Amino acid sequence: MAKTTTKSAKKPAAKAATKPAAKATKPAAKATTPAAKASGASAKSATKAAAKAADKASAKSARKTKAKSALMLSMLKPSVNNMSVRVFARAAGLDHSETDVWGHTRSPEYMARNPAHLTPMIEDKGLPRGVLWESCAIMQYLANKHGLEKLYPKAPAKRAMIDSAMFYLIGTLYPYVARATYPALNFPQYAGEVGHSDAHPDKKAEAQKAAIAAIAEPLEVFHSFFRNGKPFIGGKNPSIADIRLAATLEFLAAIDYALPQWAKEYMTAIEKKLGKAYAEPAADVRGYIAHVKSQAGA
Repeated sequence: MAKTTTKSAKKPAAKAATKPAAKATKPAAKATTPAAKASGASAKSATKAAAKAADKASAKSARKTKAKSALMLSMLKPSVNNMSVRVFARAAGLDHSETDVWGHTRSPEYMARNPAHLTPMIEDKGLPRGVLWESCAIMQYLANKHGLEKLYPKAPAKRAMIDSAMFYLIGTLYPYVARATYPALNFPQYAGEVGHSDAHPDKKAEAQKAAIAAIAEPLEVFHSFFRNGKPFIGGKNPSIADIRLAATLEFLAAIDYALPQWAKEYMTAIEKKLGKAYAEPAADVRGYIAHVKSQAGA
């Protein structure tokens, strides 16, 4: 009984209140229909265009991210050769993954991809064989691929100087640094080196001493010729040659080499300019050197 009463009591009130109001507003609704239609169509069109633009931007961003994140880097943390590419990838803002392959570079899986069993090595779909090793070649390739002119200028003359500095480092300075520091770092020396032979320890010590003495000359060449009064080899900003040189000089701490003042300031300036991009990989190298020296002193 209560249900029926409530239902019947509501119905007349609802009819009385809403019917006249509905009739009164109908003409107004008709009058505004053309404007509403036009406004609705315009809003719909604008929304459609905005959505299309957003989709396009999102697709472009996805393609860019996909291209960048495809890079995989195999590396050894204590190595300055590896440090170069690790610093570069960070400084360039490249999305990449790192795998520490310490003790695995001669495994069948690694050798199948990299018969030279070297690090650093990158894996990238755009490469003819899918992989690339040698730190300078890796930095050149990635700088070319991503248009990183700030780190590797396109102008032929400027680029030639960067290339010359890197090749001079690899061909002249780094062999001296390796002969001087590898024994202290417990790294195996290259075949053909006295340190790799069965020569008397005195002969090995002589070769190491000669290498230490030889470092000063190429260092001065970098200072007077390649930098030539500029903050960096690349000019106002560090280039890939600067990254390679600064990383190489890190190893000299293993033998407490007395760097000239300009070299100390140069390394400080690069780390300041590149920030964490340099400091994080450098910390791994410095940590290893500190560990080795503590073991030797124990």
